[in-house]
Amino acid sequence: MKFLYDIAIFSTSLLLPIVGFFNKKIKLFMDGRKETFTKLSKLKNAKVIWFHAASLGEFEQARPIIEELKKKHKNNTILVTFFSPSGYEIRKNYNLADVVCYLPLDSKSNARKFVELANPKLAVFIKYEFWPNLLNELKNKEVPTILVSGILREKQLFFKSYGGFMQKSLEAFHHFFVQDVNSEKLLNSINFKNVTVAGDTRFDRVSKILEQDNSLDFINHFKNDTYTIVAGSTWKEDEELLVNYINNTALKDEKIIIAPHNIKSEAVLALQKSINKKTVLFSEKEGKNLKDYQVFIINTIGILTKIYATADVAYVGGGLKTGLHNILEPATFGIPIVIGNKYDKFKEAVDLVKIGGCISIKNQEEFTSIFTKLKNDISFRNLTGIINKKYIEDNLGATKLIMNYIKNNI
Repeated sequence: MKFLYDIAIFSTSLLLPIVGFFNKKIKLFMDGRKETFTKLSKLKNAKVIWFHAASLGEFEQARPIIEELKKKHKNNTILVTFFSPSGYEIRKNYNLADVVCYLPLDSKSNARKFVELANPKLAVFIKYEFWPNLLNELKNKEVPTILVSGILREKQLFFKSYGGFMQKSLEAFHHFFVQDVNSEKLLNSINFKNVTVAGDTRFDRVSKILEQDNSLDFINHFKNDTYTIVAGSTWKEDEELLVNYINNTALKDEKIIIAPHNIKSEAVLALQKSINKKTVLFSEKEGKNLKDYQVFIINTIGILTKIYATADVAYVGGGLKTGLHNILEPATFGIPIVIGNKYDKFKEAVDLVKIGGCISIKNQEEFTSIFTKLKNDISFRNLTGIINKKYIEDNLGATKLIMNYIKNNI
């Protein structure tokens, strides 16, 4: 199986440049990797702590640890790598990292060169990134390696009879910090006992949001002390339900803020044209009396967290088709959350749906019904929000556990 894996990586390295001619994201994926080894050459003789995240969500799990390291161990150099362009492009200028680059494709030669140049004194993998050649190289070089906020599932290759080479790559990890007991049991079942159920560092991250200034004057002006729904990171499937609700159900005494995932001008204009209520775009807000509008489309990035602070209710997109976006940010503000019905891979969503802080919908009827109830039943709305806030508070502390380990191993 390991031979087939290496052949697959080699084949991928040949095919991706061709695909990149037709796909912008793949082109970013390949072009960005051309700079990796040049960037790593800047790390010579540095005391490198390396964090690897698949994409933006996993990076958010690394941030609390990076921030603590920068406070308490300032003599270390922080290297952050991404697999996905969606993570790298947004965080390539992250101010607490000394170097940010793409992870090269997992060939034996790339793994050897990467570890040689980076020469990390600690490697931190986030959640579920497992690259066997890279892990084997870290093991051979005896680099202390940990998994943070890990989630493991029975269907993964490690737990299959034919997944021995992947299971062997886990020997590179000196310690596994996992999110739940099920992950611990799965690792124990293949004889890995160096496991701590620490939870998810994102809880520590989102909790700190409450300590910052989350006010935005233009949002307050738009809201004007009116009941407000904030729909964050929406995709087309989400927006179809939202638009139907806005056009046919929403009353004059409620406002809706939509922060689409896709902010390309043609997509934003199509969304705006589909709404029959008075609508304003973020890019056209200057000089407008925002309180006179009922719908506000945020066609920019980087301010959604602060917008959630003003919400009475949040809808978080991606759960109808593409993959649920971050629900912990709105949860920390103690507001009800509505999501689509495809959330089973997201532990926090599974937990919150189970205890009633998050409501899952699958069609227009359910969407309209729950938003009507949330608007009209203030007691239900408040209690649902309290559940979410308490869930955040009950799950703090993963960063402290991990930092205690790191302090004793760097």
